[in-house]
Formats: sequence, C-alpha cells, structure tokens
Amino acid sequence: MIRCEPAGAEALLLVLADEPDGDLPLQIANLAERIRVALGPLLIDLVPGWTTLLLHYDLRFTDHHGLAKCLQPLLDNWRSTGAADACMHEIPICYDGEDLALVAQACALTEAEVIALHTGRSYRVGAIGFAPGFAYLSELDARLVLPRRATPRTRVPAGSLAIAERQTAIYPQASPGGWHLLGRCPWRLFDPARTPPCLLRIGDRVRFVAIDAVRFKQEEQR
Repeated sequence: MIRCEPAGAEALLLVLADEPDGDLPLQIANLAERIRVALGPLLIDLVPGWTTLLLHYDLRFTDHHGLAKCLQPLLDNWRSTGAADACMHEIPICYDGEDLALVAQACALTEAEVIALHTGRSYRVGAIGFAPGFAYLSELDARLVLPRRATPRTRVPAGSLAIAERQTAIYPQASPGGWHLLGRCPWRLFDPARTPPCLLRIGDRVRFVAIDAVRFKQEEQR
C-alpha cells in the first residue's frame, strides 16, 4: 500500500515499499522520470530513496492534496511498467585501504579473501545522497558486514572505497565519514562540469575490479 505523507510545507513523501529489494531502485527511478515528464511544471525536485520518493513541489501551482490527486493515475501498477535504462559500470579499485587489515581481522578472513568477496559480485545503486555523487551500493556479501566505525574520521580522502553494514560506496569528495576504508578509486565519480555530473545513476549496476598501484596511476591520469 503506497502512502503519501506531507514532508514539510512544500514536499510530499511517497512511501512505496516497507523493505528494499533488488529491482526496487530501478523501478523508483523509472517512476520518478514518469512523474517528472507528467507533472514537471508543478515540481522543484524529485529525490529517490531506497523505498521512497520525495517530491518537492512549487506552492504557486499546487499543494499537498492537489499533487496527491495528480499522482494517483501514475501510481497505478507502477511496478509493472517498463524499466528505465540501467548501466553496468566496472570500476577499478586499488585495494590498499587504511582499514583493509582491520576488516580482514574482524571478519576472520585474509586480506585477499576480503578483496575476492568484494569484487565477486555486482552491486545495485539504491540511493544517491549524503554528498553530491555519493552512491549507496548494495548488497554486500554477508561475510563482510560490519557496523560503522565507533569513531568517524574527520576527513576521508576523495575516491576512498568503503563498506558499512550491508552497503559499499566510494566517497566522491573529501568529507567526514565513519565507514571502513578498503581501497582507492582513480576515477572522478562526480564532476559538476560534466553532463551528467554524476557517473552513477539510481538502478545502475557496479562491479569492482582490483588493480595495482601502477594501474591506479595510469587510470588517474586519464
């Protein structure tokens, strides 16, 4: 049962599911695009989440009740409509992160086993937030699941690959962070001068490829 909940004076939250699943991010991304096409003049922004879609609307043209009424035809059978295009990205990673040894110890694995498990599956982009271009990827192998660090770092370098709970991500900019650092990505995943600025989109798939320090330098210079 979809719930439409007010979220402040100028936003409406669509709660689309109680729990995330593998196909849900792509379906929410597709729904967001359909709503954008149909109701664009009424909206300021759409923000997809793992199980939700937040709609910021323009009070000059609509309100909570008016928008909810306009949305109803778009929400009928929304999960059975055609999916938006999704890409598979193979992203190079130099697995020399500051926390790699500690993660291996905490998970009762060798460092090589941690790397093999992390590169051994593809991940789905389920949400983008926290910082511009910060893509939350799931699901992490259960053998690598750890809680966030008890003490977050005040600065995590841009490009750092990290894990926490059942998710993994790459920090697109230097920022504070409490995830466990496994390695480094040589690519710039968010660039305001690029169109689109964010390399990863909701619903995309990601697979990580282990590289050495020499290859890292080569990729970094491209």
